[in-house]
Amino acid sequence: MPGLHRFGRALSLFSGAGGLDLGLERAGFTTVACLEIDEDARSVLAANRRRWNVLEDGDVVKAAKTLKPSDVGLKPGELELIAGGPPCQPFSKAAQWHRAARMGMLDPRAQTVNGMFDLVESFLPRAVMVENVSGFLQGKNSALDVITSRLDEINQRHCTNYEFMWEIVDAADYGVPQHRQRAIAFAFRDGLKPVIPSPTHAHRPVRAWDALWDVREDEKPHPSGYWTGLLPSIPEGKNYLHHTARGEGQEVFGWRTRYWSFLLKLAKDRPSWTLPASPGPNTGPFHWENRPLSIREQARLQSFPDSWRMVGPDHILRRLIGNATPPLLAEVLGRSIIDQLALGSPEDRIPHLARRASLQRPRRRIVPSPEPVDEFPEAFKQHVGAKAAHPGEGLGPAPRTALDTGTAG
Repeated sequence: MPGLHRFGRALSLFSGAGGLDLGLERAGFTTVACLEIDEDARSVLAANRRRWNVLEDGDVVKAAKTLKPSDVGLKPGELELIAGGPPCQPFSKAAQWHRAARMGMLDPRAQTVNGMFDLVESFLPRAVMVENVSGFLQGKNSALDVITSRLDEINQRHCTNYEFMWEIVDAADYGVPQHRQRAIAFAFRDGLKPVIPSPTHAHRPVRAWDALWDVREDEKPHPSGYWTGLLPSIPEGKNYLHHTARGEGQEVFGWRTRYWSFLLKLAKDRPSWTLPASPGPNTGPFHWENRPLSIREQARLQSFPDSWRMVGPDHILRRLIGNATPPLLAEVLGRSIIDQLALGSPEDRIPHLARRASLQRPRRRIVPSPEPVDEFPEAFKQHVGAKAAHPGEGLGPAPRTALDTGTAG
């Protein structure tokens, strides 16, 4: 971005649609190279930042064996930041609803974690930042032990002093108009104890209306799932639970027998719920107009600016946007790194950090009333009747074990 001061260089791993990279750029970092294996994501990067060095082979595991600091004009220790979010599927809670339940570090895709820290050892950056789902760093299948072990080995071999600090944050607490629980981790090379930035919007969040009020679409998406015919009879901010024995509608479903985002509708006066990467036809959050969100609306809720071009088929873009790091969250985190490591000159750094984050959307003074709720549709009355509730906590989907997958020793 012209006119922004630069405070350091960043190597981007698992760049995706560029959410993390864009946020770090707005914070003041210069991207020296991007590693991204997905061709659809690479197309989005090329459409927006042709000057970024998107390396030809974006496979992080392979690149870890060959990519050296000299390939991007640096020496070991000169890079300020390595940032990325390894593939989240092995650690995702959503995986518990599929037959292939989460495996954590047993999943072959999790080997990208080792690839990332191979590159950390090669470049020895001043800072490492990781963004991922909460299960990435907590729970028995997390990557935490592997990461701390790798950093200990790097410290012993190179006389560095990387100290790892992590926390689960909600992106909405930093101004993103979406509740999105993420594991954020920093490690600083020279012994400074990292600090996760304090929330700025915990009690005054940016709401869905603030993000979407002025979106104008020539063609709005139409719902395709059978059960979406119930959406007009569900109030804003509610989901299928409205039509259960404990809800205020008709008893169509058993209590807590579906996933949370089933028939979930946005509320104008609250942040969105987490946008999924691979939504089914009945998966929300849906717009309060009782339809799926458009690509632009999803991008807005992730805090992408309208200037960021999303190129490709809608089903691909929904995946890329759903997997993206919210750029505003990345900008806030990048600013924190600049501040903690005192990057750049004080004359440039202090006024730059004093300005409001560039991707921050203002709150509207007035939020309209909720949309009226329609009567229960005649076509669904055949489904009304007593339904069994979920059997109880801990009795739902269970994680897959090594014995289930044939990987036990």
